[in-house]
Amino acid sequence: MFEILRKSTKSKARVGKLYTPHGVVNTPAFMPVGTQGTVKTMSPRELNEIGTEIILCNTYHLYLRPGHELIREAGGLHKFIGWDKPILTDSGGFQVFSLAHMRKVTDEGVEFTSHVDGSKHFLTPEKVLEIQTAFGSDIMMPLDECVPYPCGKKEAEEALMRTTEWARESKSEILNPKSETISKFQIPTLFGIVQGSTYKDLRKRSAEEIAAIDFPGYAIGGLSVGEPQEEMFGMLDIVTDVLPEEKPRHLMGVGYPSDILGAIKLGADLFDCVIPTRLARHGSFLNYEGKTSIRLAKFEKDFTPIDPECDCYTCKHFTKAYIRHLFWAREITAMHLLTLHNLRFYMRMMGLVSRDIQDGKI
Repeated sequence: MFEILRKSTKSKARVGKLYTPHGVVNTPAFMPVGTQGTVKTMSPRELNEIGTEIILCNTYHLYLRPGHELIREAGGLHKFIGWDKPILTDSGGFQVFSLAHMRKVTDEGVEFTSHVDGSKHFLTPEKVLEIQTAFGSDIMMPLDECVPYPCGKKEAEEALMRTTEWARESKSEILNPKSETISKFQIPTLFGIVQGSTYKDLRKRSAEEIAAIDFPGYAIGGLSVGEPQEEMFGMLDIVTDVLPEEKPRHLMGVGYPSDILGAIKLGADLFDCVIPTRLARHGSFLNYEGKTSIRLAKFEKDFTPIDPECDCYTCKHFTKAYIRHLFWAREITAMHLLTLHNLRFYMRMMGLVSRDIQDGKI
């Protein structure tokens, strides 16, 4: 269930609550990415402490290692990774399609070579649901085809057609009482995915076709793959005009704070991206001025916190000089402290945006 609490009078922005079997998610919300079943350098306790309400885990990586059958045997993904709040799992489609030289796409599914051990695998819409059902995901995604940017219109249209057909097959599998794919102990929540690259007519067509299948929520894929921000916003504006207003919208793989803030104004509710954790591992911290490298010489004797207004553990206990020293000494603690701050920055930002929408300020 998705409940809209307040709509902006100045944009498409809204504040809502997304109800799942493992708790409520206040939207707009950012999901830290736990690719391998862990948000890099962070423990579940720390994710809780910084205000994380939902995380994203990656179907492709967890399917290859340790495998969905082992995770099922462990009692599901929540128990396996020690996280008792909501989990959204992607379909693995983006990772598979990024392996252009290692996969073959057909109307039935995708054959690909594992980057782990070179073994061959074939993902179908039914197989993707089977894997995510074994995980016990709160929200799952159907198999879709994501095209690169730029790409020709014919390629984009063919991918759109496959994505729509796979969405229909996935919805049918969910509703099939005789399905051996779907667990009878939990009815999965399946979102539909909109594709169409950066072609206005294809984006509108995809949104209309996916909306017609009638999912409880929708994801917008194939953006933030290299296109200019203005084009991404243009495509999002088209899609959110078509998708049902009363259902949640997840903009996949986005991104930088400016991307998120612009997308919220265009009606997106959920976001995920590796940006805050990846930047931290490369020595950069985030604040409202942008990203800054902790490695800079000017921080050698800077005995102030990264952000005096931030309430995270990093900013309350450590200085830029100390974190810089740790980074140059190649201590993993530096990556951990920067990750903690960057993720808390995102959580604080989402909280401020929510209050602005409710106060009519955005």
